[in-house]
Order: sequence, then structure tokens, then C-alpha cells
Amino acid sequence: MSDHEQRAIRVLVVDDHEMVASSVALVLEQEPDIEVVGIVGTLAAARERVALDPPDVVLLDHRLPDGRGVDEIPRVKQIAPSAKIVVVTAATDDATLVAATEAGCSGFLSKSGKVDDLVAAVRAASVGEVLVSPALLSRLLPRLHRVQRGLGSDLTPRELEVLVLIAEGLGNAAIGERLSVSVNTVRNHVANILAKLGVHSKLEALAVAVREGLLPTSDT
Repeated sequence: MSDHEQRAIRVLVVDDHEMVASSVALVLEQEPDIEVVGIVGTLAAARERVALDPPDVVLLDHRLPDGRGVDEIPRVKQIAPSAKIVVVTAATDDATLVAATEAGCSGFLSKSGKVDDLVAAVRAASVGEVLVSPALLSRLLPRLHRVQRGLGSDLTPRELEVLVLIAEGLGNAAIGERLSVSVNTVRNHVANILAKLGVHSKLEALAVAVREGLLPTSDT
């Protein structure tokens, strides 16, 4: 790829089932804007690979020979803070999804999903979009823990408004329509929110927002 073209999204696939991992890599490699930089089958190998060559997106299987993918998220984020982690799962209980969200993942990808879902998920994760359906999001947010540490006190009223709409599951275009502003303006607000909360994705921002009590709650 020439220097004039946009840099490809670099993906690390972490899955101990070789046939599954190879199939995922094959699908992703067909896309001109995605590059698979490695396939590993253990958490230990994933840590080494991330430290050696940080990817943009990590597709992390939940169950691996040396542990649970969710438990590894904090360490991966410590090694490569800007890497977006997508937990690849079959049917996982809410407690696991809550733990993954609080640990800093960008979302979840179902193993029973379509090929198009996989490609779309990688692209969405790379730009920090929420990879959770609005229905699941509304179920998850009330379950996140609340421990206020003072983050988010410098968010403007408009930024808080955008944060609430993200929590509703709206994308940038829909938020722009709701607020009667351009998508670029929404992107700027989102970038400010992420910076002020010290996170790299919208889902991480929501986890912090709930923890800090920045979102309105329906339960009292």
C-alpha cells in the first residue's frame, strides 16, 4: 500500500480454534482496508504480540486455554491503551458482558453472526463506535458499578447531551439529526468526551459515565 492511501486497520485474531481463526483472517484479508497482523491461540501469546506490535483492533475469544478473554482486557489495555478490544463470544451471561465493558472493551461480536457483521465490527471498533445493540446496551448500563472518582466534571452541557444519546445507542449521524448539528460537530463533541474521560471508545466512555454518575438513571 502506498503512503498516499489510508493506513489499513491492523487486526490481531486471538482464538485457539485454528480453523475458526484462519477463516476469520481469510475473510478480513479480503478487505482492502483491513490487515491481519497475527493469529494467536493463547492469552500469553496475545500479550507478547500486542507488546511487540500493537494492533488497532484485537478480536479476543472469550474462552482460551490459559484463561478467560475478559480477564485479560485490562492487561492488554495497559500494554496498548489505544487498541480496541472486541470480545468474540457465543452466548455469554450479563455478568461477563458487564465485566468486559468495565474492563474497557469496545463491544461484543457474536460467533453466530454473519461475515458482514465481522467486517463491520472491525471497522466500527477501529473508530471507537459502540459494538453493542441498543437493547443490550439498555440492559447493561444499569448493571455497571458506580464508584465516583471525579472524572467528567469538566464536560460541557452539550457534551453531556451527546453522552446521553450515545447511551441510547445512537450513532453520530443520528445524534446529529437529534441535535440539529453536523456529523463533524458530533465527532468533535465525541472526541472531547473521550479525551476528558481518558478513554478510547464510546463504550469505555459509557462505562466511566455510569461509574461517575454522569448519566440519568431510571432507577432510584
